[in-house]
Order: sequence, then C-alpha cells, then structure tokens
Amino acid sequence: MATFAISRYPRIAALAGAACALAACSFGPSGEPPAMPQPAHYGAQAQPTQTASAQGVTQQFVVGAKPVPEWWKLYRSDALNALVDEGLRNSPTLAATDKSLAAAREQLRAQIGSSMLPTIDAGGQVTRNRALAIPEIGSNTFLYNIFVGQLQAHYTLDLFGAARLADTALAARVNVQAYQFDAARRALAANIVSAAITSAALRAQIDTTERLVTLANDQARDTQRRYVLGAVSHADQLSAQQSAASLSASLPGLKQQWLTTRHALAVLLGRTPDAAPDDLDLAQLRVPEQVPVVVPSELLRTRPDIQAADAALKAAAAEVGVATAQMFPSISLSASMGQGGFSWPVALSGAGAIWSIGASLSQPLFHGGALFAQRRAAMDTYDATVSQYKQTVLAAFQNVADTLAALEHDAQALEAANSAARSAQGVFEETSGRYRLGAVPVASTRSSEQQFRNAQLDEIRYTSARLTDTAALFQAMGNPPVEGGTGTAAAASNAGTATRNAQ
Repeated sequence: MATFAISRYPRIAALAGAACALAACSFGPSGEPPAMPQPAHYGAQAQPTQTASAQGVTQQFVVGAKPVPEWWKLYRSDALNALVDEGLRNSPTLAATDKSLAAAREQLRAQIGSSMLPTIDAGGQVTRNRALAIPEIGSNTFLYNIFVGQLQAHYTLDLFGAARLADTALAARVNVQAYQFDAARRALAANIVSAAITSAALRAQIDTTERLVTLANDQARDTQRRYVLGAVSHADQLSAQQSAASLSASLPGLKQQWLTTRHALAVLLGRTPDAAPDDLDLAQLRVPEQVPVVVPSELLRTRPDIQAADAALKAAAAEVGVATAQMFPSISLSASMGQGGFSWPVALSGAGAIWSIGASLSQPLFHGGALFAQRRAAMDTYDATVSQYKQTVLAAFQNVADTLAALEHDAQALEAANSAARSAQGVFEETSGRYRLGAVPVASTRSSEQQFRNAQLDEIRYTSARLTDTAALFQAMGNPPVEGGTGTAAAASNAGTATRNAQ
C-alpha cells in the first residue's frame, strides 16, 4: 500500500482518470435487450378484426390501440368498480409490495450517497494511560492523559467505474421491483374482476341447478307413483331416481366452488372471508365492445413483466462491469484535522493542532482465482438473464395469442348456447301453454323445462368465460407506455440518473 501526494502529479492523474473512464465503458455488456422477432400477428392464425356476434354484442379488436389504464370500468358496473377500488386500496399484499419498493429506493439512495460522495466523521477521545517503567530512566511508571478531537474525511476515487456500475446495477434492481409492483397492481385488479364474475356465474348456476334438482325430484316421485300403478317399468322408476340423485350430488361441489371463490374475493379486497361481498348480477355486466390489441413491437414497452426482465438484464450487465472493475487498482484519499494534547489547555491551544492527508493505492495481485471466477459467474448470470428475457417475451406473445383466440371461440360458443337457450325456452313456453289447455301432461312440461334449464346452464358458463377472458386480454396488454419517464418505475430510473450525475 503506497501513500503519496496526488497534487504533485496533476497531469498524470488527469490522464489516468480519462483512460480509466474509457476502460469502464467496455467492462461489461451494454445491457440492451436482444432483438426479438416481430410477428405479423400473435397466433397461428391471423386474428380477425372482430368476434362473432353473441347475445347481440360483437367485440372489435382495435389493432394498434394503447392499453386502457382502468379497463374494468368498461364493464359499466358501479358495484364492480367499487370492488376493484377497494382491493387496490386495502390489499395487504399490494401494500407490502409497495413498502418493499419504497425500502429498495431508500437503499439505493443510501448506496449512491456512500459510494459517490466523500464521508466525513467527527470523533473525540479522552484516555488515561499508564506506561511501564524504564529502568534506565527510573523505576516510577508514567501516568498521562490524551485528549483528541478531530474531523476525518475519506473518499475513494471511482477510476474504473466499480462504484458507478454497482449503483447502476442496484438502480436496475429497483426498477425490477417497480415494474413488478405495476404488474402486481394490474394482476390484483384482474383477479378481483375474474373472481367477482366467477362468483356471480356460480351463484346463477346454483340457482338453475337447484331448479333442475326440484324438477328431477318431481319427476322421480311421479315415476314412482306410475310404477306403483303399473304404468311404467321398475327400470324407468330406478332411472328417474338415479337422475334426481346425480343432479343433487352436483350441487355440493358447485356450492363449494362458489364459497371458495367468495372467500378468495374477500381476501383480495383485504377483508376476512366472513365479510365476503354480495354477488354481482351477472345479467347487469356488459362485455366491453372494443378491446385494444397492442402491436407486438409495442408490447415490449407496455408489459410490466417484459420491462422487469429488461431491467434485470441491465442489472446483470452492470454486475459484469463491477466484477471486472474489481480487478483494477483502487485509489482512496483521506484527510483529518483536529486538536490533541496531554492536557486540555494544550489540546485547545495552537500547539495542539493535528492534521494528516494522504492517499492509498491498492492493486489486486493474487486472490486464488476468485476475481476471475466472479467475473465468469457474472457473465454466466448475464447470459442466463438474456435467455430469461427472451422467454418472457415469447410467453407474453403466447399469452396474448391465447386470449385473442379464447375471445373468438367464447363468442362462437356463447352464440350457439344462446340460440339453444332461446329455442329451448320457446319449446318450454309453448308446452306450458298446451299444458294449461290440457293438451299435454305435466311430464311434458317438466321435460321441456329441464331442457331449457340445461341450456341456461351452458349459456351462463359461456357468458362467464367471455367476460373473464375479456379481462384476461386487457391484462395481457399491460400498461400504457409512459412518455418522459413519469411512471411508477421512473422514480427508480431517476435514482439511476442520479448515479451518473454524481459521477
């Protein structure tokens, strides 16, 4: 470790600083995301411009539109809006994620302050000492006091960018958390919407199934009476009982799904399960007629998960630079000034002034291969992060492709189910009218109503699927791109800018 006066060599120091600054630029990868394919359309088949018409609604795919921030309001349900607002406001999970992000930002500020700026500390010391006797001088021991007070300053020159790159890496990690918070917030909204729709659909299915159970039990009792009278066979009587029992057996599972969904919705809202909200009216929910379809190239800027993967890539690149910079020399400057003496009067006088100034240079020579291994590990981590970024983008493309296809197929299935339900309802109404005129027996009316209720069940399921898959597509589109860096993750990015400015 060498100590010398830097001020004697200003030209050498300037040249060394410039050379080191240039060297730092090539210490690691750039951190730019790899080029990804830009498909003409998301799925294996070209996406249509609109879905089939179902229940009188045709959904339009607006290609090139920006994502909708509060997309759940397009369902035009005040009750649903209130649930989402409550969840975003009261969710403990979201609050914990928010506080973790705030803590990460403060840690970044702390690291930037400690690495980019000098440290100055004040210290004071009062000691009483006993020295051993020196035979040549005398046999008495010496007792004396020492009074010292001083200011100490220390600063490490970041010649090779190790501190700057470490701050950049941490800033990128904070960005990862910021984008994850954005993703968590949107996922919470989507989960609340899906849970509320599913709960409403299950409640409607339960009501319809209970009516089917009542009809099946009536049919079983009627068949039992007819069997006693010898009008039907024993097999017919057993078949009617079996149908009624099978329908009754399906109800407990359906109710369990409904209660589980309600409990999950309550927790998403920050409530206890016993305070689960009332079910929405499924018939009052309006499927959004226009849904945005972000082009693949723009999706890289709107999906928080892709943005988080991009930030992780930049962090890994900076960490390669840190591992490289640690192999180069480190120069530290230190200075102190204060007062000291063997008594208070001396310590406070001009004779007690003490000061020091110096510099130290440290160059790693042999660390058992640890530094090279750390750099290779950082490079391998960076390569893994590149692959993870690619996989995240491909998964996002698949997510959008799946939801687009689901909406088209939901509309087709719902239109068929709606047509079947209308036809079954017409048959039931006509049969009921004929029964009131005495033209058909009650069994015919009961059978036609059973067909109508079963068709209703299918329509409820496909209605629920269309509503929830629409929510999934809005979620898949991500956040609107923020121009000028004012979004949630921008605060972390601003901290990264502060790192560069401090340099």
